[in-house]
Amino acid sequence: MQLSPRVETFGAGDQSWLGSKHGTDAARTVTIDVTAMSGKIANGVIKSGEALGKITATGLYSAYASGGSGGVEVLAGFLLCDTPVVTGAGNVVAAMVDHGRVKLSKLPSTVTAAASTSGQFVFVA
Repeated sequence: MQLSPRVETFGAGDQSWLGSKHGTDAARTVTIDVTAMSGKIANGVIKSGEALGKITATGLYSAYASGGSGGVEVLAGFLLCDTPVVTGAGNVVAAMVDHGRVKLSKLPSTVTAAASTSGQFVFVA
C-alpha cells in the first residue's frame, strides 16, 4: 500500500467521459495493481475514465484489454477520478464506476461498444 506521507494537489481530472451522474454516487472501492498499470501512468497519475478489468488470479484491478486474458479482457468499470500513484510504492486504492452512462469518444483509452463487461453500462457517442 502507498501509505508514505506526501503533500500533493490534484483534482478529479477530466470527467467529460461521464454521460450522466448516474453511478458516480455508488462508485466501488478497488485496489489497483500499479505494476500492471504501468503503461497507463502519465506524470504519476492514472487518468479518470481509464477502463479497468479484474485480474482473476489476484483480485486486483488493472487496465482493461479486449484481447487480454486472466480477467482483464472483461470490462469491470472506469476510474472515477484521476488517481495519483508512486511507481514502486505498492498498490493503490481508487474509486471505480461499475455502472452508468459512458461517452466512448471521451475516454482516455479506446473501448468499443461491443466490449464484454461485468457492469451495466450505456455507451454513447
